[in-house]
Amino acid sequence: MQRIKDGAFERRFFYTVRMNKEWLQDPFHHLVARGDEDYPELLEQIPGPPAELYINGDPGVLHMPAIAIVGSRNPTRGGARNAFEFARHLGHSGFCIVSGLAEGIDTAAHRGALEAGAPTVAFFGHGIDRVYPAANLDLAHKIARQGALVSEFPLGTHPQKSLFPQRNRLISGMSLGTLVVEAARRSGSLITARLAGDQGREVFALPGSIHNPLSRGCHQLIRQGAKLVETADDIIAELIPLASHMLQKTLESTANEPIAKTSSDEYLQLRKFLSHDPAGVDELAANSGLTIDQVSSMLLILELEGEVESLSGGRYSLLG
Repeated sequence: MQRIKDGAFERRFFYTVRMNKEWLQDPFHHLVARGDEDYPELLEQIPGPPAELYINGDPGVLHMPAIAIVGSRNPTRGGARNAFEFARHLGHSGFCIVSGLAEGIDTAAHRGALEAGAPTVAFFGHGIDRVYPAANLDLAHKIARQGALVSEFPLGTHPQKSLFPQRNRLISGMSLGTLVVEAARRSGSLITARLAGDQGREVFALPGSIHNPLSRGCHQLIRQGAKLVETADDIIAELIPLASHMLQKTLESTANEPIAKTSSDEYLQLRKFLSHDPAGVDELAANSGLTIDQVSSMLLILELEGEVESLSGGRYSLLG
């Protein structure tokens, strides 16, 4: 009997090895172990970090300053619109948007980031070789090309209710802060918010109507100490000190040449089109010939250095 069990274990082991080998033949697929250079720094800091991560996309985006946006799977139209707009504004401002690819708020947040041309990361509660829900298959493909799909679970793992709280700790753990948009009093989003607090991350909540049941979870979080936010700029103001270190490291690690010369040229190019008249990231990118990602990152650095001011609507102007 013991030999049979050992034989079954051997077969499963070699089957898993073969699956991984085949999956890794795609240049967009990566298996990153804890301790590797590509392993996210923030995940190293959480209790029980995963031993390895399956990644479909660009591992580099896991080192960007990130904000998680989570909420109801059945939001109001206004809630979905808020998630989309917050993600778009935060993406324009140089942040990576993290969520869980679920229907509702998660989907709206990923779409907002994609609309901004910003990276977005979706964490799975199952193997990365499948997409759940299936309705988000096209969205998952877009995320993989503009960000990353990530799972700690082996290939072939089916979606299970018990796995999603494990997934949620990675959504909060990889992010400097978590924003909850519409959540009932008993929801997975509140679990993610609690995990964020336990991990020492910032927790933000969007208030809503007292007549909307999906506002009650957010109001509960605010009573418990979450920061009430009305605009994306409220979040940016809180996270800028935390983001500066990560953003500088990202810029240095992605440069092919010494960063001093390359960034100096790019900053000079951007400064030609900055003035006291507010301008959006899209306009500055079009005028300067730089990419939206480059402009967003540089504006965040310039804001940290007190050279520019972030205004409503994702616009920027010179200070002084």
